[in-house]
Amino acid sequence: MDYRTDDKQLDASVFLSFVDQIWPGSYDEERTRDALSKTLNITAYDGAKLVGCLRILSDGYFFGTITELLVLPEYRNKGVGSRLIQLAKASTPTMLYFGSQPGAEGFYEKNGCSKGMRSYTIEKKRG
Repeated sequence: MDYRTDDKQLDASVFLSFVDQIWPGSYDEERTRDALSKTLNITAYDGAKLVGCLRILSDGYFFGTITELLVLPEYRNKGVGSRLIQLAKASTPTMLYFGSQPGAEGFYEKNGCSKGMRSYTIEKKRG
């Protein structure tokens, strides 16, 4: 497995092909490219295949958040997500805040994350 911290070579079309296997949807490639340019992208590759990605959005001083941690289903429970979390801890200058999908709390706690503030959502339609 090849792990890359701050993967500036992460291609939007490769990322979207990867994401569509986890969160199928209609995503705009140009907007995705712009979004990827604003985050620290920590990736996992099996050969040339993107199998995991953790993205961090941070102001570099006060605040950071994990926007998503995604691992292809066939690579789950093999340490990929845990390694991405370890690299995130080592690579960010700030404390990280993030939400968890229901049922994933145990994964984060097992990886040294502590339960913090409750999160809330303000919905906005994608336009």
